[in-house]
Amino acid sequence: MAATPRENIRNIAIIAHVDHGKTTLVDALLKQTGTFAANEKVAERAMDSNDLERERGITILAKNTCITYKGLRINVVDTPGHADFGGEVERILGMVDGAVLLVDASEGPMPQTKFVLGKALQLGLKPILVINKIDRSDARPDEVVNETFDLFDSLGANDEQLDFPILYAVGREGWVTNDPKVKGENCFPLLDLVVKHVPAPVVDAAAPFKMLVSMVERNDFVGRIVTGRIMSGTVKKNMAIKALDRNGGEIDKGKAVQIFGFQGLKKIAIDEASAGDIVAIAGLANAYVSHTIGEPSLTEALPAVDIDPPTMMMTFSVNDSPLAGTEGKKLTSREIGARLFAEAETNVGLRVEQSANSESFRVMGRGELHLGVLIETMRREGFELSISRPETIFKEDNGTTLEPYEDIIVDVDEAFSGVVMEKMGLRRAEMVNMIADHHGKQRLIFVGPSRGMIGYRSEFLTDTRGTGVLTRQFKEYGPVKSQIAGRRNGVLVSMASGTSTAYILNELEARGTLFVGEAVTIYDGMIVGENSREDDLEVNPTHAKKLTNIRAAGKDDAIKLTPPRNITLEYGLTYIQDDELVEVTPKNIRLRKRGLDANTRKRWKRGQE
Repeated sequence: MAATPRENIRNIAIIAHVDHGKTTLVDALLKQTGTFAANEKVAERAMDSNDLERERGITILAKNTCITYKGLRINVVDTPGHADFGGEVERILGMVDGAVLLVDASEGPMPQTKFVLGKALQLGLKPILVINKIDRSDARPDEVVNETFDLFDSLGANDEQLDFPILYAVGREGWVTNDPKVKGENCFPLLDLVVKHVPAPVVDAAAPFKMLVSMVERNDFVGRIVTGRIMSGTVKKNMAIKALDRNGGEIDKGKAVQIFGFQGLKKIAIDEASAGDIVAIAGLANAYVSHTIGEPSLTEALPAVDIDPPTMMMTFSVNDSPLAGTEGKKLTSREIGARLFAEAETNVGLRVEQSANSESFRVMGRGELHLGVLIETMRREGFELSISRPETIFKEDNGTTLEPYEDIIVDVDEAFSGVVMEKMGLRRAEMVNMIADHHGKQRLIFVGPSRGMIGYRSEFLTDTRGTGVLTRQFKEYGPVKSQIAGRRNGVLVSMASGTSTAYILNELEARGTLFVGEAVTIYDGMIVGENSREDDLEVNPTHAKKLTNIRAAGKDDAIKLTPPRNITLEYGLTYIQDDELVEVTPKNIRLRKRGLDANTRKRWKRGQE
């Protein structure tokens, strides 16, 4: 039987840069198509089901949903917009036949827009362009359309792809329109265009069953669940199946213990599914992303999209500080290792290796945010960890050492552009373009080594007084640059253990910026502040005022301390140097030296010199 289109199905992905409104638009589609019952309570950004996604306002994991419109089943995949979670985007684009590209009406195309669009065009998809947030006071939809066309062209789009349809939207208010000057009523114009523009999946239902795995998750009851699009044939519950790697080698065999379809935000158990459907299957313990699932007679694997390799590495080790075990319940290297290797099974773009030291693990990912989300998740699960400074991953090519480079886009007020250009120069980034707009903002575009950007974000926010926006995207590997400027100030290191006192902290404020307040438990080797000078300074923040039997003529002045700098996980990871660690516990983020006594710290310093 020849391959034929399944006209009742459309498979699409919604792709965009972070915060351009993908998840909010999917919310509107779900509500307006009756996917939720009239009395069903639904959270805002329903597709962001993870706690961290809700708190940060970003999508971290790709997710499937299915809506019914005019008798058709439209499978929608909501993808992450942050570059660090690009692995989530790469693997799911192979499941779909079309893409909706969302671009902010003010910001225009951003680094991740270029990344996700490039992947979609390589696969031959013909995207629909939606200019979102056209109600913004600084919206410039016509210019953004032109910029997006230029981006399509620069990425090598063919004539069909360049002839993309354009819609305008305000996702927050739930409407889409063909004319930016006319307010829409609902999102149906987008769905109508999807039905018309996105091709139905062409399938051969009579051929042997084949499915390419695009997502993996773990379930406590049925084990590993793999999700993908069925490319040919039919799968039935309890049918014998096997998994092949990318080269056609057999990885696993078993049976389809359970098959799940998607309805709204839920998985529903089904007895069979056919080519063109996006389904989840339980029953294979070793199948992974890019593997092919099929009948026992299967010998050839389906082609899979290459996933960009990790570019950054951190060392996760057992927390050995004097306060270890006072807050967390999961402390041992065995527990940490088991959790990390389990994460690597489902988190594409993440690699985990045991270090030479049995107490630590090398964890490689796509960036600080990618690894930071993993650390934050683990601390909420009760883990205690010591985390090293992020390092970029170098690679060898024909005897030459190469390092990763990034496209860096900075949007700042004109008043701050000078200091940004100076700092980026110190970090070996080269400016390739400068664009000024009529709102007193400037867009500075750089290309620079990833190594130089470690630790810059917090400095950038300080330099731009919190008004700047910095986005980064992996570009390519290139020649290693010379020594890159890092943190210039030393730190205030505690030389004693005990409890911090207001009396001595008041004295220490003259030496720099404090990271701790009054009545905080301190230990020898803990970093309590930033020195105003370049070298480290050993201090005793637990020192109390000596009492005498001489009465003062008047009361001592009440001590008023400046609020300490808030040390978040992201700040700590980018702040520390090679001889320092971030101590992560369920309740606290602390900075410390590797050496927990003065002699160890001196030996480390001599070794570095």
